[in-house]
Amino acid sequence: MAPMIFVNVPVRDLAASMAYYKALGFDHNPQFTDETAACIVISEAIYVMVLTHEKFLGFSPNPIPDPKTQTQALYALSRDSREAVDAIAEAGLKAGGRETREVTDYGFMYSRAIADVDGHIWEYVWMDMSQMP
Repeated sequence: MAPMIFVNVPVRDLAASMAYYKALGFDHNPQFTDETAACIVISEAIYVMVLTHEKFLGFSPNPIPDPKTQTQALYALSRDSREAVDAIAEAGLKAGGRETREVTDYGFMYSRAIADVDGHIWEYVWMDMSQMP
């Protein structure tokens, strides 16, 4: 079986977070969703666990930083084209996210960074390695 990744992020409002990711085109797995957590399905191998602060603190003894003022991590997710990067970024903005930096365009690589409703920064990236200098 290929490795899978589960990114766990603390959220202040579980319903708002679920609505945000649904607006990006991602569904949730109801088997791993309750009033304290939701399993957002990105692909067959990538999942985002959005956890209430109380639930998150059950997994980590460290305090939860405020992602709107502190960076705890950057999450990058590849897309199949520049247009797909723009589409998911625009969906994120319409769903309440905010762009955190200017578009990056190196010709062979194109990316945009959007903070979700809690401030977690997602970088959407397209690369054409055959065009890399």
